[in-house]
Amino acid sequence: MSKGPNSRLADLFALTGWSKGELARLVNRRGAAMGQQQLSTDTSRVRRWIEQGEIPRDPVPRVLAAVFTERLGRVVTTEDLGLERHRPTRSGSTAASERAWEPDRTAAVLTEFTGMDLMLNRRGLVGAGAALAAGAAIADNLHDWLNSGDVAYAADRPGPRQVLTQGGPRPVVDVYDAGPVGAEEVIALERSVEVFRAWDASRGGGLQRKAVVGQLNEVGGLLTHRHHPVLERRLWTVAANLAVLAGWMSHDVGLEPTAQRYFVIAAQAAKEADDRPRAGEAISRAARQMLHLGRADDALELMQLARSSTGERAQPRTRAMLHTVEAWAQASLGRAEATRRVLGEAEDLFVQESQEAPPSWMQLFDEAELHGMQALVYRTLAEHDPGAARLAEVHAGRAIDLRAGSGRERSALLDRITLASVYWISGEPDAALVQAKLALAAISQTSSLRTWDRLREMYRLAGRYQGLPEVAELRAEIDAVLPERRLAV
Repeated sequence: MSKGPNSRLADLFALTGWSKGELARLVNRRGAAMGQQQLSTDTSRVRRWIEQGEIPRDPVPRVLAAVFTERLGRVVTTEDLGLERHRPTRSGSTAASERAWEPDRTAAVLTEFTGMDLMLNRRGLVGAGAALAAGAAIADNLHDWLNSGDVAYAADRPGPRQVLTQGGPRPVVDVYDAGPVGAEEVIALERSVEVFRAWDASRGGGLQRKAVVGQLNEVGGLLTHRHHPVLERRLWTVAANLAVLAGWMSHDVGLEPTAQRYFVIAAQAAKEADDRPRAGEAISRAARQMLHLGRADDALELMQLARSSTGERAQPRTRAMLHTVEAWAQASLGRAEATRRVLGEAEDLFVQESQEAPPSWMQLFDEAELHGMQALVYRTLAEHDPGAARLAEVHAGRAIDLRAGSGRERSALLDRITLASVYWISGEPDAALVQAKLALAAISQTSSLRTWDRLREMYRLAGRYQGLPEVAELRAEIDAVLPERRLAV
């Protein structure tokens, strides 16, 4: 099947530095290692894939994805290579029945992406070869899909799940798949999310990221089977929660493009669970990532999508959390009036009563986290409006006090870095030195590059006082231990 040049494959092929003959030999070699002895790829076939858009038969796309993943040191899926086949529309299908195929597609993307990520983990590679998508691109791609009608669950969907290959449809079942699960297994999976979430809040994402990705891969395999509609919703919720954690942990260790993909997968999984507030929170994580990387305009695009996709079903506290992220974006752009307005709305929403218990993924957004976000927002604004520094100081101090003994050491460390930064901005170097030294003493206890990035910002602000001997000594200590930022984005 030819459809014109495959620009996605061509672009990635150019990055590898291979010749077409080399790629053909690597496909045959890797295929044999995967038990596919029958592959006989040659240079002319590779040329047709790239120049004519021919899509090879299964399992060649999966073999190609593995070969490119290893070469580029980042996750490359068959979709990235432009080798996905679109499902044909069945005669007489309606919009609702077409949407019934979406869960199959989401599960396939989830399992393929996590599988490739695990392969990178095993080989010790670092995802440094990709670029972040713009916030507008993500928002445009997700908007219509997230805001379409309700999903159709297992009872309403046709037959066993299948993917289309050149030889016809085949079931989406891995040979290692455990098959359908019951309520007890789903409960165990839900509990595992809580364990991973607590660990991440305490020590950062570095040490448990692989375990979370592996668990998510297993859940993706389970979702290739039919389950009772209630259990299927819960499995999709588990998938969304694990994908958010995988994204946040990836962001925490500097794997930014990988993190972004997980946030998108999380939003899609939440949509399959018919949980739009969860989808909105997942998108807000992508916005926070953009803000951390200095891309406030992209963050605002994402927050617009997060709030629109969440709709009226979100509890007040969830909406308060979304407002704090938007306020951070406004502060990053130096918009003092908008920042104070949105943050004030967040405070009002936070104290509103809700008749329902907060979902598990919102339980970490407590009073301490609200103060921590307020401190970060006002600290960011203080670089444009020095009058915000005093508010940042008050909220940072309150957050640190509330987090004492909570097991959320990483968050408390970020609060302390914020407080030190505030003191540099407000011209109080002695107070800044105290907080900076406390932060430096604690930072080695986390596996979070994100905390080091915040420390870099504090280091920059301390440069105003480098003429003071104590400050020069502090900066030298930070220089000696500061890891290199490994990922260019």
